[in-house]
Amino acid sequence: MHRNDRPAALCVTNAKGGTGKTTVAINVAGALNERGRDVLFVDLDPQGNATEGLGLVEAYDAAPPTLFDVLTDPDQRSAVHDLIRPHDEMDVLPSSIDMLQAEHELTMASVMAKLDADPSLDVDPAVLEPLTINVGPDTVSGDTALDGLEKVLDELTGYDYVVVDSPPFYGQLTDTAIYATGNVLIPALTEATSERAIELLFDQIAALEDRTGETVREVGVVANRVESTNEDAEMLDWLEAVFEDVPVWSVRKRVALQRAFSSGQSLFAYDPSVDMADRFLEIAAELDRQFGFAEEIPQ
Repeated sequence: MHRNDRPAALCVTNAKGGTGKTTVAINVAGALNERGRDVLFVDLDPQGNATEGLGLVEAYDAAPPTLFDVLTDPDQRSAVHDLIRPHDEMDVLPSSIDMLQAEHELTMASVMAKLDADPSLDVDPAVLEPLTINVGPDTVSGDTALDGLEKVLDELTGYDYVVVDSPPFYGQLTDTAIYATGNVLIPALTEATSERAIELLFDQIAALEDRTGETVREVGVVANRVESTNEDAEMLDWLEAVFEDVPVWSVRKRVALQRAFSSGQSLFAYDPSVDMADRFLEIAAELDRQFGFAEEIPQ
């Protein structure tokens, strides 16, 4: 479920590269739009793949303030309204080249928070301020410094869903995304290397829950780029066994998904006749059910 004063939110995350995480995130957002939901897509990946895949390349090189600033500087949070870009299927909070500094900045914020919370360390957090761009002891709240994106989202109203595309690595930025949403949708390839990636994700989530006292919910798994091989079949069985309490959807490998990405659209705007469009609609319908939305809204 979700807080009544905030949109439903989910983080699409897997640190293993090549899972098609961004393609899954864009098409889930497109499917939610197809069901009549107002969606904000947040590209938290410093590489800006989703920003490019939604046709907003110029936003990636925009002058400050950027997503980096509203994420790390409380005095600039309200500027998020000016950063949101319209797209035919959803609104987009684009990434920025400045986000390449975000992991370092958030790490420094985390260290400052720990120093402030533990007087026995006997180190003034201010000694780290020369190493940062926006972060300082006065900007850090709590003992984890993970609430930046949550507070950015608190500035926004009018959306049914927020879909966050996380970075393809584990760290402060991904933790910030998971902390802000409280819900994860996991894309995974049906190959043996995914087992280790899923185990690491479990470890990451468990550490985050222990660190914050919050509960993170898995809303589902998207087995992506599935082909008709024995390995794919075995991995689908493994995913369904590991995630026995949540849905596991199988998305077949389709050239149209990449072509839609290259055209700056989801599959629904590019070619809704492709069979995998129905699979993403199934995902959107299940998300609506889990988050307590009514039936599909006619377009």
